[in-house]
Amino acid sequence: MATATKTTKLQAAQPATPAPETTLTLGPLSPAYLMDKVDEASGEVMQVPRFRYLPGHPRQIRFDAKAGQFNIGGITPLGPAISFIPLAWRVFSDNILNMGRKLWAELFFADEKGAICAVLFHGYSVENLYRLIEPLFYDELTLADVVVKVTAEKKETVKDGKKATYFIAGFSYEAAAPQEVAARRDFARDFPIWRQETYSTGAEVRISHGYTAPAEDAAPEGVEEAELAQQAA
Repeated sequence: MATATKTTKLQAAQPATPAPETTLTLGPLSPAYLMDKVDEASGEVMQVPRFRYLPGHPRQIRFDAKAGQFNIGGITPLGPAISFIPLAWRVFSDNILNMGRKLWAELFFADEKGAICAVLFHGYSVENLYRLIEPLFYDELTLADVVVKVTAEKKETVKDGKKATYFIAGFSYEAAAPQEVAARRDFARDFPIWRQETYSTGAEVRISHGYTAPAEDAAPEGVEEAELAQQAA
């Protein structure tokens, strides 16, 4: 049987009883999004990303405001609510997706399988997101520090004398585990978080966190980063 050995994990050796006035200098810590994985053939232990991400092409999570449901790519249903720890976001005004210029909120997160996802909101849903951002700000927190729950809220309106129903996104939050927050913080620091379909140079950004817009002459995704991010199990 092969003996597993750690090859990339950094270990800092410390003397049991440091001498007086001795300063210990530790090596750099590994990014919090890395995890140990054993190579079945060699028994070697390597560190690979927990998250899977093709830069510029996150998994698309859609909010169907007519049905009050979330789905993956318009196909796989996720139900009327989703929860996640945001790793990047932006609120911006732009003409995207052939819908005219609107105020949008775009949030990026890792789903339960580790896939980096993006979800878009506009209209009253963006106003509701601001209602969540404001109290967090005054508590010295951001969306990246909490688990955000997004729920479809039913509304009614009258159009041509008839009642019509639609849904907007409501937002609430609860405490997030510090290690999960750290993993997403480090990942957003090391990888360009953006979505090609919603990126344009005409965006007027209101607020942004962890979002890395590509250089105008380098809009195509970074192949090397993509290959690294997809080594996760």
